[in-house]
Amino acid sequence: MDDYPLLDLFWTMLVFFMWILWFMLLFRIIGDLFRDDSLSGWGKTGWTVALVLLPFVGVFAYLIVRGRGMGQREMMRLQANEEAFRAYVRETAGSGSTGSGTSGELVRLADLKRRGDLTEDEYERAKSKVLAGV
Repeated sequence: MDDYPLLDLFWTMLVFFMWILWFMLLFRIIGDLFRDDSLSGWGKTGWTVALVLLPFVGVFAYLIVRGRGMGQREMMRLQANEEAFRAYVRETAGSGSTGSGTSGELVRLADLKRRGDLTEDEYERAKSKVLAGV
């Protein structure tokens, strides 16, 4: 331990973390590049060649030229995913307790049982009919 001073250890850790940061940035840029539908195939090819052959210059050039749009494209992608998820939930679950289909019927039966309009036996028979699709 005497031949590796503490300052050299800190320098090594800094270089290691900068190396990890560099790869994270490179993967983020490559992901943004291939998810962008507005960029042509030749444009993607050119940027990929630049990133592989001249990694430092290619990354810095990409951030300068297309860096502002990276956040906007990410936000649009997240909003589209959120809207698709919400549409799926609306389609699957119906419109909540007044929804049609199996889930709406089960909610209605549970409400009737809770109010005391159905006995436990009636509730179980009705629930099994709903789940059987009768």
